[in-house]
Amino acid sequence: MRGLVVAIAMLASATTLPSVGHAAPPTDQDIVDSYQYMLSRWLVLRQESLDLDEGFKWNQIIHRKPGGVTWANPNLDVAYSEAWIAVDQSSCTLINLPEIKGRYYTVQVLNGWGEVTTNINERNFPDHPFGNFALCLKGADVALPEIVQRIDLPNKRSRILLRVELGPNPDEAIALQNRITMKATGSPTVEGPVVKFDFPITELPGVEAVDKTAEILASEPDINEGMAEMQSKALAVGEAAKDPAQRAHVDEVIRTKAIPAFMAAIPKMGATGNGWMRPRVTGNYGSDHQIRSIANFAGIWANNQKEVVYFMVEKLDGSKTYTQTYPKDALPASKVGYFWSVIAVDSAKFQVIPNPLNRFLLNKQSGLELNADGSLTLAFAPKKPEELPEPNWLPTPKGQPYNLTYRFYGPSQDIVSGAWFPPRLIEQE
Repeated sequence: MRGLVVAIAMLASATTLPSVGHAAPPTDQDIVDSYQYMLSRWLVLRQESLDLDEGFKWNQIIHRKPGGVTWANPNLDVAYSEAWIAVDQSSCTLINLPEIKGRYYTVQVLNGWGEVTTNINERNFPDHPFGNFALCLKGADVALPEIVQRIDLPNKRSRILLRVELGPNPDEAIALQNRITMKATGSPTVEGPVVKFDFPITELPGVEAVDKTAEILASEPDINEGMAEMQSKALAVGEAAKDPAQRAHVDEVIRTKAIPAFMAAIPKMGATGNGWMRPRVTGNYGSDHQIRSIANFAGIWANNQKEVVYFMVEKLDGSKTYTQTYPKDALPASKVGYFWSVIAVDSAKFQVIPNPLNRFLLNKQSGLELNADGSLTLAFAPKKPEELPEPNWLPTPKGQPYNLTYRFYGPSQDIVSGAWFPPRLIEQE
């Protein structure tokens, strides 16, 4: 216990943690609850380690080629740029954006729990939609250029994800992307990782993940209110795991109860309609720590629903043919202010599935052909259905399960309110 008290005391200036508050060993339910709570932070720490091992440098932007990212459920409509930034009392990070008109763009900033702290775009900063932006630690007294939009962050390190819509002219989008620059104003202090996670996404960690719970919680505050009870449970589980008499039991509960409960929650993570599931919240999670962990697991770096709404259906049979028809008065393009798309990913790692056509999504650039009555029929099948225009077909993996993910950027009000879902998939004989 003394080690826990020392760790908390040393980091008290960064955040305030609840006391352990458990005289007795944690219950099995405490272990399950705390596992689902901490998993969102572990997944971000895991991605941070993977990125730094790949070659990321702090406060240096990486421009990806279209389709050049490997995380779960990637967006194939955009050119991505990525960075990890570090700020402190002496240094901010400057981002310079060129003027971007007629296409979607955003600079999404996330904290160490996967929470969106800001989106830089013309919707959130109408009086300063481009030019210099300074991401600074709240309260930092740093001299900045004269014309700059300062944005205060609640944390010292953040993940940056820029999206520029490819649209009908990808070369133009890439040219804009390459004009985006980033630099630190000073030399911020960057501490090493509090823990380096390298577990495969298909094998969630056991008791070893809780060994540095106090240090992990102290390393970055959870900006959401009402998390004291979960943190108290997590601290108690971490302390119990240090006791050889309890460690094996903690591991058993994690593997036989916590992980199965988490996996069982994924298909229930939101409202359903027409066979589609919509996550109940993304990007900014409030008290819903379970959906935050699910989002970080199934599609890390999810944005909030002001920017995009996602719809999913899981474990379709890749050998079967499914069709989907939009009525002429509710075509997908009518449901967005920016763009929409649908992709197929595998059911294990949520990665894009190779196919002979190298066609990985359907969207408004796909050359989709309307039916004679103005409706739109799409097909998801291993073989193109007869009489269906080829552009309307997304190949699927014969003999394998897969998932479909829809994105609606700049969603219409009936999507935002939860009143609308994509049309039902119809299995063909």
